[in-house]
Order: sequence, then C-alpha cells, then structure tokens
Amino acid sequence: MMDTQRRLADLHAMWRIRALEEKVRELRVGAEGAIVGSVHLSIGQEAGPVGACTELGPDDALFATYRGHGWALARGVPAEGILAECAGRATGVNGGRGGSAYFTAPEHGFHGENSIVGAGLPIAVGAALAGRFDGGGRVALTVCGDGALNQGASHEALNMAAAFALPVVFVCENNRWSELTAIEEMVGEPELWRRAAGYGMAGERVDGNDPGAVRAAVRGAVARARSGGGPALLELMTQRLAGHYIGDAEQYRAPGELDRAREEEPIARLGRELAEAGVPAAGIEDARTRAHAEMEEAAAAALAAPLADPETAKDHVYA
Repeated sequence: MMDTQRRLADLHAMWRIRALEEKVRELRVGAEGAIVGSVHLSIGQEAGPVGACTELGPDDALFATYRGHGWALARGVPAEGILAECAGRATGVNGGRGGSAYFTAPEHGFHGENSIVGAGLPIAVGAALAGRFDGGGRVALTVCGDGALNQGASHEALNMAAAFALPVVFVCENNRWSELTAIEEMVGEPELWRRAAGYGMAGERVDGNDPGAVRAAVRGAVARARSGGGPALLELMTQRLAGHYIGDAEQYRAPGELDRAREEEPIARLGRELAEAGVPAAGIEDARTRAHAEMEEAAAAALAAPLADPETAKDHVYA
C-alpha cells in the first residue's frame, strides 16, 4: 500500500510541474501577455525533479538550467513566487528581477537557474568545495542538458570534482535534442554516462521517465558523495513535449516522434501503471485536478501583485 501511496504522490508532484508549466505557457502566449521574454518549458521531463529532490537534505545545494521551473517547484519553492517572478511582479522570489531563466531561492536550497549552457556545473563544484571546507556535509546536485556536456567548462567541472572527490551529483537530462540538433549528430558516443569512467567517477544511465528509478539512482549517488566516495554522473533518459523555447517550430522532429513520446512520458505512463494496479480512476484524476486548482490560485495571486518598481532596479547592485 505504501508503494501505491508513494506513486500517487509522485503523480501529483509531476502534475504540479506540468500544470505550472502549462500556466506559464498560457501567460506567455495568451492575450494577457503577462510573461514576456524567452521561456523554456520542461513539459515531459517531470520525473527527474520529482524523483531527485526527495533525496536532497535541507542544506544541500541544487543548481538548475534555464529549464528549471520544475526543479524549483520540486525543491519547495512556492508556485506563486515562481509565477510572480516569471511575470515580473514585486512578489516574485527575486522581486521580478530574475524572470523565467534566472531566478533563485537559496532559502529553499535552490541556488538558481543559469542561461549559460553548462555553467551550473562549475558553480556546483564550488558549492561542494565550500561544503568540504565548512564541514557542513553539503552535497551539490547540478542539472544540465545533453548538449551541455560538450562545453569546456563542463569538462573542467567534472574533472575537478573527480580529482578532489568532491560531493557533487551531476544530472544530465538527456531529452535527445541539443536545442534543435539530435544529440547523436553531435557526439561519437551517444551514451553520455560512459564519459564518467574517463573522469574516474561513478556513472549510470537511468530511466528518466520513472520517478522511482530516478529517486533510487540519486539516493545512491548522494549517499556516496556525502560519505566521501566522490561525484557521480547520472544520465536521465527523457524527452520534452514542447519546443526548445516558446515559438520553436520544431521542424527538426521526425513524423510521429511526439506521438510516441506522449505514450511514454512520465505522467501518462504512471497513470497507466496505477490503473493497472487497481487504483480507482477518481484517485488518479484527483492528482491532476488538485494540481491545476493550485496553479490557478497561484497565478491569480501572482497577477494581482504589483509589477516590479523600476526605481528599485539598482538595488542589490554592487559597484
């Protein structure tokens, strides 16, 4: 019974991310135009943050990519604060200064997104190194896309973490598209987790559409890192059901690709599994309806808040 309860909780948590991202898209492209600027959605990739964040302690440090709304929500950042931030409201987690791709909430262990591809890896290595010096037992977990592993700074971060056995977990969300190019066209070895051996660290390819599989892999990697066993590279195999960015025409996709992906995406898959296990349809549907109701309420509160005051633009800026 507990396993069913855990899986229903995972379904609800994934629906919360899906509903948040759908609301962000609505506010970006809808008539209101409440959100402006570039937005990258994680629709279809919800299992990664849901599985991983349950294995992080309150003092651990999480670093996401610019596709980070779901990771922030799973880490405990309030939905209203995220939506208000995306909409440039004064009540956003950063007072409307960070927007969709740059917000941070260290009070929740979420140390920010980054629009520079791969930049979260060296920053996470710094957090892990600081944790070693201050004796806090901190583990840093950093997320990147498949294309980001080809960045020079990513290589330097992986190498340094391995050389000093730092407590870092590198999570690669392999959604198979490095922006608009298939990862197979960009690397000689498409199984990216195999790179870990070259650095001298643990590596594993994980079903990134299964929150339970992600949880187990992250649990082991975090425990190893915290006990002095060094870093790990986890490759989560998933897919995105939206474009790389809002407005992406997605002409690079093969016919039928999205249809196949929708059959195996994490929410659809877990819903089928719960139904096959005998969970009533009403219980499965409840996960969706509660998530959407929460995001509707959060969005209404966010949009009722005042816009960020331009007069405060120089606050927190240091000469």
